[in-house]
Amino acid sequence: MANIILVIHLILAVCLIGVVLLQRSEGGGLGIGGGGGVVTGRSAANALVKITWVLAIGFIVTSIALTILAARNAAGNSVIERLGTDAPAASAPAPASPASTGTPDTPTPPAVPTPAPAQAPAPAPAGGNLLPPAASDAPATPPKPKQ
Repeated sequence: MANIILVIHLILAVCLIGVVLLQRSEGGGLGIGGGGGVVTGRSAANALVKITWVLAIGFIVTSIALTILAARNAAGNSVIERLGTDAPAASAPAPASPASTGTPDTPTPPAVPTPAPAQAPAPAPAGGNLLPPAASDAPATPPKPKQ
């Protein structure tokens, strides 16, 4: 059912785009378009305007129908709830209790990653650097004074 409504929805969308592009511009919006003549009043709706209204109403009706069908198929479960029910089944088995293994109940410390070694500052470019070194380029220890 949803596939049929979706196909009708797509056909209506393409037809609506085509009919809107076929209509003559009445201008005014951005100062462009083909107005012309004295502005008197709104003329009677022609066939393209009537077709546009019919296609637009059909497009809105199919949009609402697709929304209702999607809400029905969701069954009120959120994605997080669906993941929450599958997570315990996929997890590893629980470790044995401390009483059965004979070890005291002490938590194991988490693994701490070792920091990467610091890199030496890049050599100064040829021709001299007229700018002072940036904070990241400064050496970690201050230079020793000369005696």
